[in-house]
Amino acid sequence: MRLRGERMLPPRDGISAARLRAPGGRETHAAAGDAVPGTIREWLETVVIPRTLGREEAFDDRALEPEFFTSDDGSLTSAFGERVSLDDPVAPGGFYFFHKPYPPETRVPFEVGIRHEDADLLVVDKPHFLASTPNGRFVRESVVTRLRAERGEDDIVAIHRLDRVTAGLLVLSRRPATRGRYQVLFQERRIRKTYRALAWLPDGWRPDDPLPLGLEPGGPVVDIRSRLYKADGVRAVSEVPGEPNAHTSVRLDSIGEHAGRAIGEFTLTPHTGKTHQLRVHMNALGMPLLGDPVYPIDLGPDRYDFSHALQLLADHLEFDDPITGEPRAFTSALSLDAAAS
Repeated sequence: MRLRGERMLPPRDGISAARLRAPGGRETHAAAGDAVPGTIREWLETVVIPRTLGREEAFDDRALEPEFFTSDDGSLTSAFGERVSLDDPVAPGGFYFFHKPYPPETRVPFEVGIRHEDADLLVVDKPHFLASTPNGRFVRESVVTRLRAERGEDDIVAIHRLDRVTAGLLVLSRRPATRGRYQVLFQERRIRKTYRALAWLPDGWRPDDPLPLGLEPGGPVVDIRSRLYKADGVRAVSEVPGEPNAHTSVRLDSIGEHAGRAIGEFTLTPHTGKTHQLRVHMNALGMPLLGDPVYPIDLGPDRYDFSHALQLLADHLEFDDPITGEPRAFTSALSLDAAAS
């Protein structure tokens, strides 16, 4: 038996192999009580294809056949690293690995900028519109897949994420041996992150009018705490009554104008990591971010419409290195641009 953690099937084109688990077996898992099909073909036909892969967005409308899995394209492999045939018996509760048939993707026409690299980490500037990790329609066109393929490093893994429409600093691990040490920093929120953003000031605002929460240029930081909720199948996140689960600090740095309307440049510090947190909190103040395709109205934009960039930038992060104990700090080379929104 191979050592735990060793890849049974290495990534292909920077894309990790998918893992399946067969029904049955002695260990506790979701399908432990299900009947075990007699052959690999029967399992693929009756369980894997209709139930597990039927909603894969990236596959479009192409039908998968059992023969794909055992071909060189699919390379279905057992937990012992052995290729599997359709007539083989199913190992109850066993793990299997294969390559999904991801099609080519239109290239997102923006590049990843390297801000720092060492033996353990890559710190990059993720551009707007490029996904951090493989997800949904964007599998090849993600930071992780691109860097793995371009650098020939299959061990690159993002240790946190940015929304596809947000730009700025993203930290990636290069070595499994040290990855967990850095992941814990993010899990325990021992990373200090700040974002910069451009937002519309309230509709009809004039220079002598007060701003929400008493914000003023160069004034003190103010805090927003509220409860955020995201319903399944709905893109937008809502503020709802209840105990706060999201906390953001807001500072107004300056006031300007764009398209005949007042805008502000803000520094935003998230103390929690809820989906769309910064965007939702700013929108709740009546100051949505420039270029936001979801708040205050979900515009349902084309994924390949690059004409309006969300003016939100992960600008700075710092932490104490868990291995050396030294302070680390990184700043993005990207900038905000109201005209690009």
